[in-house]
Amino acid sequence: MTKPLLICDCDEVLLHMVSHFQDWLSADQSIHFDFESGKFADALIRKDGSVVPEAEVWPLLETFFRHEMHRQTLVPGAREALKELERHGEIVILTNIGDEAHGFRVDQLANLGLHHDVVTNRGGKGRPVRALLEKHVPSHAVFVDDLEVQHSSVAKHAPEVKRLHMVAEPRLAPVIPPADKAHARIDDWETATGWILEQWEIS
Repeated sequence: MTKPLLICDCDEVLLHMVSHFQDWLSADQSIHFDFESGKFADALIRKDGSVVPEAEVWPLLETFFRHEMHRQTLVPGAREALKELERHGEIVILTNIGDEAHGFRVDQLANLGLHHDVVTNRGGKGRPVRALLEKHVPSHAVFVDDLEVQHSSVAKHAPEVKRLHMVAEPRLAPVIPPADKAHARIDDWETATGWILEQWEIS
């Protein structure tokens, strides 16, 4: 009998990222990041008042993920939740960082006590989720992500997957509306664990 599958994002779901990215930008790059606004376009402002162009934002993120991942901290309850869910099913971390950072992410998660398969990706997650379904052939599958665009992508390419919208950063969650294509919005792991087990039909 096949096991159920959890396909889980990393940043702002398992690990805090934007708050640490904000701290690093301010301290090391003299850039203010107003992430609490929920508007990431034009949200990076240099100390002279100029907006950081979008073309420069991704290189800053790449630098952060390559050299500053040690700053990131676990979301409360995430490790305990995955430990419980692993008793009943399989877990894959699907994270939107470059393939070159795969090893960094694996080591980062392992150092925090999370030992799960990690799949890196660029862009929409719908096709990678479809590929994971074909690989694992799970009895049930749940996808967890903080971005509305990813729920839309998975709804398009793997509509049978149950989709949970989670924004675990407490300063960001209030300004992010529930994703239209998600089946539920839950921002804490204690509640989310029960919901996932229900979708897996585990009592």
